[in-house]
Amino acid sequence: MTRVSPFNSPLLLGFDRLEEVVDRLSRSSTEGYLPYNVVHTGDERLRISLAVAGFDEDDLDVTVERNELHIRGRQSEENGAVYLYRGIAARQFHRTFLLADGIEIDGARLDNGLLHIELKRLAAPEIVRTVAIRSGNGGGQ
Repeated sequence: MTRVSPFNSPLLLGFDRLEEVVDRLSRSSTEGYLPYNVVHTGDERLRISLAVAGFDEDDLDVTVERNELHIRGRQSEENGAVYLYRGIAARQFHRTFLLADGIEIDGARLDNGLLHIELKRLAAPEIVRTVAIRSGNGGGQ
């Protein structure tokens, strides 16, 4: 069965990267581990809060690659611990958020088992550019 893409229009040029992102997001949206909230905290500000019970600062890694926010967690095992019951998940995780252009990370903090990542939107400059038109005698270039 052939998949129909909304990005097939000849009016949408150069959106192949966006199509890849949409595909990846649709696949990862079913991941339930590591609950999180996204909160609008004011004009042009957001906060992502992730429930990271049992993780400390050394177990967490927050990075930005291109427009993707990556949050990784890996707990070190307690040497010699014998669990009678283990109800707190101690598995590693990797959660990715796609950031729009102009979104910057303003900081991260760990507070009472929640990792808070502050985001802010920078004002986008309005750019208008005039393109020079040359005569058609250039040989197709």
